Amino acid sequence: MNDFTVKFAKSRDNNKAKESSKFAPEFKMDGLIPAIVLDVKTNKLLMMAWMDTRALSLTILTSNAHYYSRSRKKIWLKGESSGHIQLVKEIRLDCDQDTVLLLVEQVGSGACHLGYLSCFYRKVVRADSGLALEVVENRNTTRV
Repeated sequence: MNDFTVKFAKSRDNNKAKESSKFAPEFKMDGLIPAIVLDVKTNKLLMMAWMDTRALSLTILTSNAHYYSRSRKKIWLKGESSGHIQLVKEIRLDCDQDTVLLLVEQVGSGACHLGYLSCFYRKVVRADSGLALEVVENRNTTRV
């Protein structure tokens, strides 16, 4: 990976950030910012991941989604091993600039490492024994 980074503006005034046109993502104390990922064509929620400044920089510079793995403590290119890459078409920040929204073209069978289009392939349902999870999406992108 290249050692290029994007310089982000610093903005600690949350009220100014809400109306500002200055790109100043607010990374938390652990140096991470949550990234919500939607399919650009369908607006389907694909996944949530974490980014550090380098992952966000690489995403901006390459238009390929990069994330930070908290368990492995390193940056990963989405689809690097599976081929299921995410081509970033648009990047947005929420009003507080503390959450990233990526609109992507999902290449391959899906965003989930288990083979589903979305990592959110189950819903919570009431069951006789309490709460349970029900699969609402088949593997390889088909809705149940």
